[in-house]
Amino acid sequence: MPKTIAVLRGSPRADSLTKKLARGIELAVGDRLTFKDIEIHDLPLYNPDHEKDQPHPAWDAFRAAVKECDGLLFVTPEWNRSIPGGLKNAIDIGSRPYGEGVFQKKPTAVVSQSSGGTGGFGCNHHLRQCLVHLDAIVLGQPEMYVGNLSADKFGEDGRVSDEGLAKLIDGFADTFVAWVDKQG
Repeated sequence: MPKTIAVLRGSPRADSLTKKLARGIELAVGDRLTFKDIEIHDLPLYNPDHEKDQPHPAWDAFRAAVKECDGLLFVTPEWNRSIPGGLKNAIDIGSRPYGEGVFQKKPTAVVSQSSGGTGGFGCNHHLRQCLVHLDAIVLGQPEMYVGNLSADKFGEDGRVSDEGLAKLIDGFADTFVAWVDKQG
């Protein structure tokens, strides 16, 4: 049975390039892993004061969904040279309570994208920094920055139609599958 990967997307848009990119990676991975999209954009803002009294049920549901997965794939745009707020909120929620974070010891990969040439470099490294601190086992190479991303690089069926992007994703998919298998 294939291992299950929690997919956390940084963009809240229904038809985002981030969603298309995540789907392209999922299709490249095929049946070697099972991808589980975990919605993060309706999570209430994390507030440590509420952790003591009564954690929000949505926080508990999010933590449980991530915890049951075997690995993590973060696919995100770069917003203002950093991590989109909704994704950072999800990371803060998943990191608590202290010592019980749901990202610990999970094989993890980070993919960032932008319509500009840098491919979300700043976001990618900020996100990696957070995840390493939270004891996720972050894939070091290949680093995956997708620059100049546009909707015309995807077909109607969700598959990547751009030859260069397809090659990049295929190589990443093979490495990520091997990384997940190696870790557990």
